[in-house]
Amino acid sequence: MQKLIMITGATDGIGKITANELAQKGHHIIIHGRNEKKAKRVVSEIKQETGNQNVDYLIADLFSMKAIVEMVAQFGQKYDHLDVLINNAGAVLDDKRFVTENGFDGTLALNVIAPLLLTQLLLPKLRRSQDGRIINMSSGTYRLAKPDMSDLNLEKVASGQARYGIAKLFVIWNTQHLAMLLQKNGIENVTVNVSHPGAVATNFGQNSDNGWFNDFIYKSSLKIAKLLKLDPKKGAVTNVYLADSQAVKDITGKFFNNKKQQIKPYAKQWNTEKEKTVWDYYMLKLKPWLNEDSII
Repeated sequence: MQKLIMITGATDGIGKITANELAQKGHHIIIHGRNEKKAKRVVSEIKQETGNQNVDYLIADLFSMKAIVEMVAQFGQKYDHLDVLINNAGAVLDDKRFVTENGFDGTLALNVIAPLLLTQLLLPKLRRSQDGRIINMSSGTYRLAKPDMSDLNLEKVASGQARYGIAKLFVIWNTQHLAMLLQKNGIENVTVNVSHPGAVATNFGQNSDNGWFNDFIYKSSLKIAKLLKLDPKKGAVTNVYLADSQAVKDITGKFFNNKKQQIKPYAKQWNTEKEKTVWDYYMLKLKPWLNEDSII
């Protein structure tokens, strides 16, 4: 059965590969990007490579909440439902802290707040699907995160890498919390899970400035990944599986590794109180852009 699938950050890297693989399976794909010229080119490439003409694009700067709201409005003008949302977009930013126009730490804005807002605004469309699915991307760096629960805008975190790890930990917690809220509200036709792509040969982290050691690690990791022939396609395997497979139709709130295996995430920093604190904090921050259909 053809699904309508939206993938953020899909003009490059794992997002683009995921879009291509799912288009190959015959699904209707909507790629999100920041640059319209690039998005058009990628759409053309996917159509040519897969023979699937049902590939569209939407443009938004995910650092801007206003831009996300406008993108969702554009989506709503064209589509009456959504089957799968893959929150793939994310990045490690520089050590020098960047604050968005909305006052959010840049790393949090892109990796945590944007996917949370997009998910909430698209939830009514996902609820119109017989099998709505939300897939959130995390990273193995979450295992190193040591969040200060009194500093949820990461104002005291000096390292870009550390902020990224905390953000990806919060992605896992928010996924678990949303799964709980969906079930609590009797919404059984929408699931939400976490995907971890593993180490693959992409340009992720190659342009960030996180001090010589972290920059060395990213560049070395890319070289090693290339030497070991860690095909970037392997990073998209779990995304494609979670979006397309009937085997995970009713599974929600879980963490999947890069081999399509459901595993328990490392939970040293986790407890239910922290999870709720993180959810409540970001949902309150997002209140100006939410609507009455959002789960709070």
